[in-house]
Amino acid sequence: MADDIAVGSPAESEAVRASESVTIYDVAKLAGVNPSTVSRALNRPGRVNAVTERRIRAAAETLNYHVNPMARALPTGRTSIVGLVVSDITNPVFFDVIRGAEAAATRSGYTLVLTESEESDEREYERAQRMLRMVDGMLLATPRMSDEQITALARQKPVAVVNRLVDDVLSVIPDVQHGIAEAVRHLRGLGHSRIAYVPGPPLSWMARRRGELLAQRCEWAHIELATLDSVAPTVAGGRSAAVAVRDSGATAVIAYNDLIAIGLMQELVETGIRIPADISVVGFDDIFGADFTSPPLTTIKSPLREGGDYAMAALLGRVTDTEVSADGFDLATTLVVRGSTGPAAR
Repeated sequence: MADDIAVGSPAESEAVRASESVTIYDVAKLAGVNPSTVSRALNRPGRVNAVTERRIRAAAETLNYHVNPMARALPTGRTSIVGLVVSDITNPVFFDVIRGAEAAATRSGYTLVLTESEESDEREYERAQRMLRMVDGMLLATPRMSDEQITALARQKPVAVVNRLVDDVLSVIPDVQHGIAEAVRHLRGLGHSRIAYVPGPPLSWMARRRGELLAQRCEWAHIELATLDSVAPTVAGGRSAAVAVRDSGATAVIAYNDLIAIGLMQELVETGIRIPADISVVGFDDIFGADFTSPPLTTIKSPLREGGDYAMAALLGRVTDTEVSADGFDLATTLVVRGSTGPAAR
């Protein structure tokens, strides 16, 4: 049958495998094709007949042959490696961003490499500079470095940012306005007239963006907003904000992210405050585990995986000079109502 994938006899396979170093010529011999066809199939997926490509990949797998990306870069100038920089690898918000970026990279035949900045703008720029030498393009997820530094990186190679807007740099931003509007409407409907907001890192563009849109929506809804001091985007950061939230006189609080909201809930409950009877709490992002809290966290769900996927696909479109459509990617935020919000305390 035409779809059968024959890769030679076991004896042939063992003979080649026993050699000191498997080459592209060995793969070509086993697959019954020319070496140039093997090169096209392994370096540029989709450039040869699908049945032939499967036969070549089966032969390469049988021989345990892998393309060396650095060797491949010599004639083409490309490594088929793309980079991703995140600010904190321990933050669950990045789990789905990474998964989405990895999915897009794999679809295009690229390998994804990852580094983190540990919430340091200086460390982020330094590591991004170092990584940029080894990759064809780079995605920055919620970066902390300055616009000028990002622009400097983008002058060297294709760069995209997600959860950040930078002039003249490919920027992918979820529609946070929709989810914030739903959250304010939800709290207003529960009778809340004074809300506190716990911002995230001062260097975070998205933290400022969420705060600005929340202030705008509260003004339109005739809700008083108390914006508190910025905290680290962690559970510990949320715990540190509990006293300020309690003293703000607000009957509801919206946190920059779910980790802050979770820490805030923990500290408030430990000091005798009931959630949501005394204070309603809303998070942001709907990370893994947001529904494991007691009570489960009401949160504004961000399209994390979709954002990572689309941002990486768009970046690779720049790398390969191909157009990428946004069709099929829904980047809107939505409110997920759970048990941490309720009627305003009287």
